[in-house]
Amino acid sequence: MNQYVVILITAKDKTEARKIARGLLKVRLIACANILDGVESLFRWEGKVDKTQEVLMIIKTKRKLFENIVSKVKLLHSYRTPEIIALPIVAGSWNYLKWIDEVIS
Repeated sequence: MNQYVVILITAKDKTEARKIARGLLKVRLIACANILDGVESLFRWEGKVDKTQEVLMIIKTKRKLFENIVSKVKLLHSYRTPEIIALPIVAGSWNYLKWIDEVIS
């Protein structure tokens, strides 16, 4: 089961998130990307606390593709240090996980 992961990526806006999602879907690195608008992010950056409005992407894929996804996202992303973190899927519908297998590389 732990071969599947959810990847969280923040982006500056929906346009950028869609560009990243389409780029990853086109090369079959991900099965699905959900784009959630209106995320308020508070963070420490360059020695101070900052905040901004962002878009959160929730991506479903396989752990073995993570490094390829990171490389592709860095090419498409405007941030110098984009958030790209993977969380294991510890349980899931058999049909959904089978679908992931069928649609990605």
